[in-house]
Amino acid sequence: MKQQPQLTSERLILRAFTSDDAPRVQAIVADKRISDMTANIPYPYPENGAAEWISTHEQRWLYRENVNFAIVLESSESIIGAIGLVFKEPNEGELGYWLGADYWGKGYATEAAKCINEFGLNTLNFDKIKARALSRNPASGKVLLKSGFEQTGTSDVACGDKFESLDYFEISSKYKP
Repeated sequence: MKQQPQLTSERLILRAFTSDDAPRVQAIVADKRISDMTANIPYPYPENGAAEWISTHEQRWLYRENVNFAIVLESSESIIGAIGLVFKEPNEGELGYWLGADYWGKGYATEAAKCINEFGLNTLNFDKIKARALSRNPASGKVLLKSGFEQTGTSDVACGDKFESLDYFEISSKYKP
């Protein structure tokens, strides 16, 4: 599988980012509410951070390091967030995602997570996908549970420049969406 595929769900298109997407991504992740609910997005978000991040995607996909998808509303073709998988050994993935604050609470994150779980387990043939969520962000934990994950634990760890309590989740290839 050379080119990153496009995935679809009822309301969403998950597609590769392009350099043209950088201004939209930059605007969304510059919102402090996004960095407050994620472990890996800094605030303030660096100028040109989105363009630099997007520029790494194609090579990381080709080298099977990770895959990142733009979460796009099918109805408006507008980017509302991102979702991706980091390729781990042995035959595991780690899910990460963020969604623009204007789109929280509408089921989009759960829909995107179900779609990428199916891709990771059935197309990439991962045996397991893991995920983490900030314990103080119970909405993210609910997204993971609704998309088929089971919570496996909680611990306090360093997350970039933050020290946080994280909830851990897993879904295995036995799961059938």
